[in-house]
Amino acid sequence: MTSAAAFLLWVALLAGIPFALVIPTLAGADTDVRSAGSRNPGATNVARLFGWRMAAPVLAADVAKGFLPVVVARILWPTWDPWFGWIVALLAFTGHCFSVFLEFRGGKGVATASGGLLAITPFPTLLSAGLWVVILWAFGRSSVASLCAATALVGFCAWLDPGSLPLVVLLAIGIAFTHMANVRRLVAGAEGPVIRPVVWGKSPDRAAAADILGQGPAGGAAPPIWKERPTDPLD
Repeated sequence: MTSAAAFLLWVALLAGIPFALVIPTLAGADTDVRSAGSRNPGATNVARLFGWRMAAPVLAADVAKGFLPVVVARILWPTWDPWFGWIVALLAFTGHCFSVFLEFRGGKGVATASGGLLAITPFPTLLSAGLWVVILWAFGRSSVASLCAATALVGFCAWLDPGSLPLVVLLAIGIAFTHMANVRRLVAGAEGPVIRPVVWGKSPDRAAAADILGQGPAGGAAPPIWKERPTDPLD
């Protein structure tokens, strides 16, 4: 039991590492993700501020924080499966959301929860991850994609892996809780996109050169140069 307790402590510390801060800092970025964008120390805010090239390793590291501890727990304590793996996955999720390195603040936990579930119930998790990508591509907002994918994962798990349903429900509730601020911004119409959403059936607006040249300094129609109508000097 002592070794298991030490392992759980390691899981909490690993999950608390804020890779959304560490990786941009190592790459030379001078913007703190906690003070810009959505102010969330997570991969999607890194994408919003620095692009997906920098966000991709953050996303991979956050997924690994959930995936690797569950795999290690199953190897070291196989007779405790599945309940010990569930505890590890929940601890990784809470350790990310309430990081000991960020005064018990953190990200939304979607990637870390997905990593833990990928090790426990892989097929429903992969289906949910695919749905997340589609919704993010269609609407451009990670919060919408995350909430929809978490809800769908409950249904996928009930269909394909009912034995893991209690864990999935707990993590889905946790994800809904960490997204309460996003829900309020969505209702207020203030939630910023991570990527440009798809506009179905419309071509992108392209201003003609004449329209651009005809605009004033502040945009819109340029004011007329002459206020009086010119007259022909031969009249």
